[in-house]
Amino acid sequence: MTPRLAAAALLLWLPANNAESPIRFIPQTVDFTLESCETPERHAPETMAGGVALFDYDNDGDLDIFFTNGANIRTLKKDSPKYSNRLLANDGKGHFTDVTQKAGLAGSGFDNGVAVGDYDNDGYPDLFVGGVHRNTLYHNNRDGTFTDVTAKAGLNRPDPEYGPLWSVGGAWVDVNNDGLLDLFVTNYLSWNIDAEPPCMAQGRREYCHPKFYKKLPNQLFLNNGDGTFKDISAESGIRAHPGKGMGAGVADYDLDGFMDIFVANDKVYNSLFHNKGNGRFEEVALAAGVALVESGEFISGMGVDFRDLDNDGYPDIAVVALDDETFPMFKNTGKGEFIDITSGSRMGPLSLQMAGYSPNIADFDDDGRKDLFVSRGHVQSPLAEPRIKVAQHNTVFHARPNFTFEAFTAEAGFTALPQRRHRGAAVGDLNGDGRLDVVVTAISAPAELWINASPGGNHWLALQLEGTKSNRSAIGARIRLVSSSGTQYDHVSTAAGYASSSAAPVHLGLGKDAQAELIEIRWPSGRVQQVKNVSSDQVLKIKEPPE
Repeated sequence: MTPRLAAAALLLWLPANNAESPIRFIPQTVDFTLESCETPERHAPETMAGGVALFDYDNDGDLDIFFTNGANIRTLKKDSPKYSNRLLANDGKGHFTDVTQKAGLAGSGFDNGVAVGDYDNDGYPDLFVGGVHRNTLYHNNRDGTFTDVTAKAGLNRPDPEYGPLWSVGGAWVDVNNDGLLDLFVTNYLSWNIDAEPPCMAQGRREYCHPKFYKKLPNQLFLNNGDGTFKDISAESGIRAHPGKGMGAGVADYDLDGFMDIFVANDKVYNSLFHNKGNGRFEEVALAAGVALVESGEFISGMGVDFRDLDNDGYPDIAVVALDDETFPMFKNTGKGEFIDITSGSRMGPLSLQMAGYSPNIADFDDDGRKDLFVSRGHVQSPLAEPRIKVAQHNTVFHARPNFTFEAFTAEAGFTALPQRRHRGAAVGDLNGDGRLDVVVTAISAPAELWINASPGGNHWLALQLEGTKSNRSAIGARIRLVSSSGTQYDHVSTAAGYASSSAAPVHLGLGKDAQAELIEIRWPSGRVQQVKNVSSDQVLKIKEPPE
């Protein structure tokens, strides 16, 4: 029996999920609608828009929201105010004010994804915005405004071989541990509006299968420390492995002190770039067991998150895909390889009928185990209904003690809003109550804020780390927390999901434990810091100590 058939068979005897969800959300809408310029011609970028970021742009202690937005699909220009990107400032209570124009973040092209990182170590987060045939780097001016520094940074040079590239975002990561954040750019398909293949379904144009488009290489830009970047895509080994990237996750999967990069690809092999520590990467996805799912089939790899799910100290990988493909889950063995546990974790049968875009690993009920939120929706247009279930509700997969999951949709509150074609998602505590909230975008629909109202009264800690010798954003710092209930692990990364970025403090649930006995931080510089006997229910700021 194939893994797919096995998952289908298992689904038949799984009991209906009548359990009361320990994770619950209350919906709130904000004044932003994702406009991707959807047309009857079904141009590919129209269905791939929707990145979102949560970050504290003004350093007032509250998480703000940035939405990317589309443009006129033929000109790739924002020729109408409806296509403006949007920055919403948080008042600390989950209420938001539009400050886009003042901030200078309206944008000018068809913007797809966003990545947050303080690339110049000035203490204020900057934004990389990836898009169709144009990327933008915005420098945070520390006064509530941003400046487009793309040309100055050297990030606007066309590719001599592939021509205009289509980026769905990227990830900030210090690949050489020099204290400066480098930029990995995730590129999707080679797309030309005048060469769009006509793909028909039921007598109408539909969005085409990715097989009709050529692969693109991802890019790696090394931070020179003077506001400029050097393209090391070829010499690093990244460029030699083109794909159809829809999500990038960064983690030190083999604990050798250097951050590695996993790319979820659409209907081709996934990529795992192992950092060799000398500015070079080797692509090891096949050998590591993450190039394909257990059945050996290609899937529509969408977003990805790369974190330690089972608290054994080694980062695991969660990917989402379309219906009949399941949401693959790869467990890190700690021996340089992964095993596919999609069926054993129950993720396979639970997700078999679902289509997902943005997976986000986080502890939503603060019980000390990381859960998985997935924004759901199909790639096809609404006219594909009812042949394909296009609009869907979001789902949260609650982690159980034995490293299996249970899926909650209606039980978690997600049916309070209509089914939609959801896309990007970002996670953070928007109202300061110690519970993680979620922001989600949807094609041609208002953005959704899912305010966490989970019961249980569990304790938590949020760690806001600041590097000194390490990059100031502390991206790559590894965390071990010990409390009376056990040990858990996490690391700092702003890359998660599809085209999105969560630049919030690292949030750890403590369950009924009122304090953490030990917090150990392994900084990217190699320094190890310990903090003992920390009371729960606070945002704890920790600065990397001097030598």
